[in-house]
Amino acid sequence: MSPPTWQERIPEGEAARLEVLASQLNAIQKRRAQKNGNVTRALHAKGLGAAAELTVLPDIDPRARAGIFAQPGTFRAYVRYSNGSGLRQHDKVGDVRGLAIKVLGVPGKKVIPALENATTQDFLLVQSPTTPFKDAEEFIAFVRAAESPAALLPKVLWHFGPLSGLRLIRKLVAGVSRPVPSVATARYFSAAPIRWGDQAVHVALAPHASSPPGAGTPQGHDGIGDEMAARLASGPVSYDFQLQFFKDEASTPIEDASVEWKEADAPFVTVARLTIPQQDVRSPRGQKLAAFVESLSFDPWHAPLEFRPLGNMMRARNAAYRMSTRERAAVAEPDGSERFD
Repeated sequence: MSPPTWQERIPEGEAARLEVLASQLNAIQKRRAQKNGNVTRALHAKGLGAAAELTVLPDIDPRARAGIFAQPGTFRAYVRYSNGSGLRQHDKVGDVRGLAIKVLGVPGKKVIPALENATTQDFLLVQSPTTPFKDAEEFIAFVRAAESPAALLPKVLWHFGPLSGLRLIRKLVAGVSRPVPSVATARYFSAAPIRWGDQAVHVALAPHASSPPGAGTPQGHDGIGDEMAARLASGPVSYDFQLQFFKDEASTPIEDASVEWKEADAPFVTVARLTIPQQDVRSPRGQKLAAFVESLSFDPWHAPLEFRPLGNMMRARNAAYRMSTRERAAVAEPDGSERFD
């Protein structure tokens, strides 16, 4: 049976427009560096790093058998939990939460120039199955407006129009106003498609742990990180690594990241398990490891050719992440020889 037909639709001149948008995001990153005295990520500035493992399960869906997922095996990895803002703000402030994975020991030619021979592969996920923005131009317009919080609402209403602007604000408020009892008990989604061999998929993580009903966000400036540190000190944290397969352009679009791939149309299929082993992330060794993870670049485009990101929002990230990585002078890709003792 042949896979469903999917394709990208790339408008003429898009690459040049995305470079302009990436430059605008990079300018924000530079302004923050001048203000704060150090260069951070343009977004997802506040992180918590840890060591992890990705185990590909036996007898998975044949459609998922591509790259390192072609056969069972376990790979070392690093993970980085983060907020969505470009500021290291208080954990009580509403925000999007993310989880980035860097898998080690990955063979094959990679997409990014100068990293073709790196033996790593990245997956980037957030707590929402969609973005509030249809495309990169909408996203950058909002990020630029958010630079002046007092003027955010009028700028959004002017750029998007009254009805669309209010609809966008409601989506954003709903997305960031939820309590975050623990990043260990949250679900995570790629929120945009990537190629998976001959398929197009969304990636998701389903937690094995759960939080008590009604639990709120932990107290303290770094309360979420402190909760996760305490959790890892007492035991491992794990997730099912899942895929949703493209069905058709109407229900699982490639180009519009604001449309949710609903489970009724594209069921989640578990193909691997992500495990963050028990570890003391607050110990001297844990702090060295976390500092190393913080210095790394996580990029959805850092992947073998058969896992190339798809769609406008992902193509925009290709330009934006290059600039952000150069601005921060991120270190070279790890190879598994790192020691933190």
